[in-house]
Amino acid sequence: MGSGTERSWEPLPRAEVIKAVERGGPSRIPLVFARWWGEGLVQQYGARLDELLRYPEDVRMLWVTPYDVNRMDLSWPLPGAGAHDARPVIDDWAKLDEFIAKLPDPNNDPQFEELIKKAETYRAEGIYVLFGWWSLLFERPWGIRGMQNLLTDYYVEPENIHKLHEALTRQYMRYIEVSIAALKPDGFWTSDDLGHQTQLMMRPEQFRSLIRPYYARIGALLRAHKQHWWLHSCGNNTDIMGDLADVGVDVFHPVQKHTMDEVTIARECGERMTFLAGIDVQHTLQEKGPEGVREEVRFLIDTFDRPEGGMAIAAGNGIVSGTPFANIEAFLDEALVYGERHRQQFAR
Repeated sequence: MGSGTERSWEPLPRAEVIKAVERGGPSRIPLVFARWWGEGLVQQYGARLDELLRYPEDVRMLWVTPYDVNRMDLSWPLPGAGAHDARPVIDDWAKLDEFIAKLPDPNNDPQFEELIKKAETYRAEGIYVLFGWWSLLFERPWGIRGMQNLLTDYYVEPENIHKLHEALTRQYMRYIEVSIAALKPDGFWTSDDLGHQTQLMMRPEQFRSLIRPYYARIGALLRAHKQHWWLHSCGNNTDIMGDLADVGVDVFHPVQKHTMDEVTIARECGERMTFLAGIDVQHTLQEKGPEGVREEVRFLIDTFDRPEGGMAIAAGNGIVSGTPFANIEAFLDEALVYGERHRQQFAR
């Protein structure tokens, strides 16, 4: 049954989100990217979604762009850009040197003027602040080379893959350092959809040789600056969860249902990693009724929340059109009502 309330919830203070991430015993489970309106949802419900503003988002997000190929003045025509564009930006490895040479300098990047203003406003609210961008060292090269080329490159062009990864990692680290100095955030958000519905997109050995060393450098930089690393990766990441903890990922999202076993992941990795557990947007929110949604929220909380914390809750990905409004409301309400009750039992 529903809560029967119209309670308005205040966002958590920054310190409480830090407690959740660092396992310091937060007062409630944070909601992070829970009101994540995906494709077609705003068109479907319009202003009605404003009714859900009474449910908080417990972080503020600052989106940084580490480079834009459309502004790099490359000497060849661009067929299109984007992390999942099937048409490659670099269709010939001979173009790589120019691509690297024309990556922008963050110290001269005008985007920070507006970002600094937003950061000051968010910090004044006393709320946890994330910065970052989508796509890191799998999704970004996927957009640069195209998926078919990239997966072939892993076998036939490993030297060029390392050269590209080295350049991207240096670029990311420069933007991370400038962002931290300018924005004074609490954590870094990024993504790499490393898995599909049944397994990784690559062999674990390829991840460990081609991607993990660069992740480790980014993780070390973030640790040196006392920044939490939040990583979104859809699909089945089971085989490399230990690797992700080793390189410094603090918060993993979403533990995608029907691809990963939540109970096993919580048991095996819960001491080393916090989970931004994402409710299933493919089936649960689309196909179940409100009580079924509430039951799934309770399962996630019972599975991932520990006495010391170590959990936040989110949508598993963008909530898309066709999702019943009552199901979205049930998800948000149960995350807060049951989540608060769950935390209270630990406090007793």
